[in-house]
Amino acid sequence: MHEAKSRLSELAQMVLNGEKVVIARAGKPILDLVPHVKTKRKRLAGGYEKEIEISDDFDETPLEIINAFYGDGNG
Repeated sequence: MHEAKSRLSELAQMVLNGEKVVIARAGKPILDLVPHVKTKRKRLAGGYEKEIEISDDFDETPLEIINAFYGDGNG
């Protein structure tokens, strides 16, 4: 592990060149050093149709809420 810390740049280049790099602690393998693979998932719209409910009066904002944001016009 200590040697890997000291040689990280060299080990990274080895991985980028296609070599397999195994890092060990006390002589026992603990991890493989692998190149990063960029993944891009296609986003799908929806998915919460059965979990979210919107009430029928959703677009009807009560006057007291409007006044709380914008004032009652008397100030």
